[in-house]
Amino acid sequence: MARAPLLTIAAGGTGGHMFPAQALAEAMLRKGWRVKLSTDARGARYTGGFPHVVEIEQVSSATFARGGMLGKALVPFRIVGGVIGAVFKMLRDKPDVVVGFGGYPTIPAMAAATILRKPRMIHEQNGVLGRVNQVFAKRVHKVACGTWPTALPAGVEGVHTGNPVRRAVLDRAGAGYIAPGDYPMSILVMGGSQGARILSDVVPPAIAGLPTALRRHIRVSHQAREEDHARVADYYASEGISADVQAFFNDVPTRMAEAQLVISRAGASSVADLSVIGRPAILVPLAIATGDHQTANARALAEAGAAILVPESKFEVDALNAQIETVLSNPDGAAQMAQAALSVGKPDATDALVALVEELADAGRK
Repeated sequence: MARAPLLTIAAGGTGGHMFPAQALAEAMLRKGWRVKLSTDARGARYTGGFPHVVEIEQVSSATFARGGMLGKALVPFRIVGGVIGAVFKMLRDKPDVVVGFGGYPTIPAMAAATILRKPRMIHEQNGVLGRVNQVFAKRVHKVACGTWPTALPAGVEGVHTGNPVRRAVLDRAGAGYIAPGDYPMSILVMGGSQGARILSDVVPPAIAGLPTALRRHIRVSHQAREEDHARVADYYASEGISADVQAFFNDVPTRMAEAQLVISRAGASSVADLSVIGRPAILVPLAIATGDHQTANARALAEAGAAILVPESKFEVDALNAQIETVLSNPDGAAQMAQAALSVGKPDATDALVALVEELADAGRK
């Protein structure tokens, strides 16, 4: 009996990289493939949602972005060591296709695939290529783009697949939107690991300042960093606002589907979830994001009228208070925003990515 084909997925240590990787893994398993994931210790925190049959290989990650002088000096040696190890593992495993989703932990697998001339591609979630994907863009057979347009190096052609979303998001694709009204309303606040601080500073007082008639109906799901958790939870409690404050929500698709409004950073996965489920949003791109890629991510939703785009420099309590009130006191407008979000969604993004994987596998067999 022929052995099932093997897909090796390499993804870095953030949800932005890991969630699309999970979506592809789920789909390829349903197609009868075997799947192996190569990630680092940070990425391993996001593997709980991966199907248990996915073999997870934790690699030693090295990045120039963290650590002292000595740590940064050792980075090239750790990367070379990781690549050598990945070459030997790939000679043993013989993957049919290798797909990288970005982040430093993808370097060993993508470099090994390049050295061994394996069919390979990268998927870029953002509107601007990440550093690692920039390195490999000219060294892979396909560049799949989650955000369109994506700024690409000269001579590189991208394929607009959209950003794959997890099965839990697809299950709620186009979920009926309950427009704001004189009944309980949910606001979902998501900041991401890097950018949650300013949301914890600005959002609670902006909600607290809403007119009493509106405020009394609001319940909040607020994702806050561990170090901000107590003060955020205490603030909501002191203002009499019903709030569930957690460092990480495992049920974001459910909370998003139940929300009348989402206030979020503009990470690629968050933007994709919003456009597939279809919810009004206030998006605050992370100012320090490489190449200002979060603004590029948010552009399609903002231009469609699905999201209010607020630069971080203008994200202030009074302005946000007015924006929240505008959305929640205008049910027809909010419903139109929800529909507009759906108009830019690509719920078939995973299928498009699967087709590219199968195309590469066929070409590799010839």
